[in-house]
Amino acid sequence: MGTAQMQGELWGARPRDWSDLQEVAFRALYEAAFDAAKVGKGTNLLDVGCGAGLACQVAHERGAKVSGLDATASLLEIARGRCPDADIREGEMEELPFGDRSFDVVTGFNSFQYAADPAHALVEARRVTTPTGCVVAAVWGAAERCELAPYLAALGKLMPPPPPGAPGPFALSAPGALEALVEKAGLRPEGGANAPVEMRFADEATALRGLLAPGPATRAINHSGEDAVRRGITGAIASYRKGDGSYVMRNEFRYLLSRP
Repeated sequence: MGTAQMQGELWGARPRDWSDLQEVAFRALYEAAFDAAKVGKGTNLLDVGCGAGLACQVAHERGAKVSGLDATASLLEIARGRCPDADIREGEMEELPFGDRSFDVVTGFNSFQYAADPAHALVEARRVTTPTGCVVAAVWGAAERCELAPYLAALGKLMPPPPPGAPGPFALSAPGALEALVEKAGLRPEGGANAPVEMRFADEATALRGLLAPGPATRAINHSGEDAVRRGITGAIASYRKGDGSYVMRNEFRYLLSRP
């Protein structure tokens, strides 16, 4: 099974819960990264791993000409609804179905690391970027600055045992790790920064809906059952419950701009 097929199945289980309850929190990251890449009127942009298309929508609002690629058909349906004029395709990030030097900006928000070979996925991103353009890769920030780290750890315990040496969710968060990866792909790191991503849920039921939606949660459910995953998540987020029953989890993401 290829990377696209596997990830498509994992992320396609609860598309509306992902788009409505989790993805909305990432707008601040998208805006910060687009500011750094100077995305605006006339920018030709490709978002790799576009999911339900919120980043594409934000870029379109800035006047960019937008394309997107993802492995999950049900998320792409939402993306096409958000950006009906965009070129939104289903496919494999390690075999981008676009011509050489087609885009001014290529972005991957928490996506390149899901490829079977992340460096090769970035080689493909470099291939479709113009010589004067840029590639923007975003990953989790340091674990100690991410209040979803206990949630990710709880999911990890409920998944199949990873192969020896398999990277964890914060593998690219260490200083220099993302720079080393893009350099391996033949890109030149130019500069990066951190951006806040604050997730808010009105109550426990809503929090569970949102936090059960991503692909890693589906993988944990497939291995350990939904009841066990619900219990694990509830315990992991208990300390972030507010007096009114709502939940607020503050996280930090890091984005890096690089050049071909």
